[in-house]
Amino acid sequence: MADRSTESEVTFSHSFRLSVLSNPQPPGTYRVVTDEEEILGPSFQAFRRTATMLQIPAIELSHGSSQIILVDPVELAAALEKDKQL
Repeated sequence: MADRSTESEVTFSHSFRLSVLSNPQPPGTYRVVTDEEEILGPSFQAFRRTATMLQIPAIELSHGSSQIILVDPVELAAALEKDKQL
């Protein structure tokens, strides 16, 4: 089986909270890394998500050290949706 990682960016216009973070995070653009593993199928290639990670602080605030935090992708999507509605 093959594993793969993909990177994307998400942008928050307002501060946001996630349950795995003790403090609210400031607005900004954040890097998201998704790890997936291949699901072997008879006629097509498919992948299953195994981890979603958020790099903090925001890219534009990162002047040195940063952390990669394992996050719930559903909670991250909900935080992004809430941010759009504010």
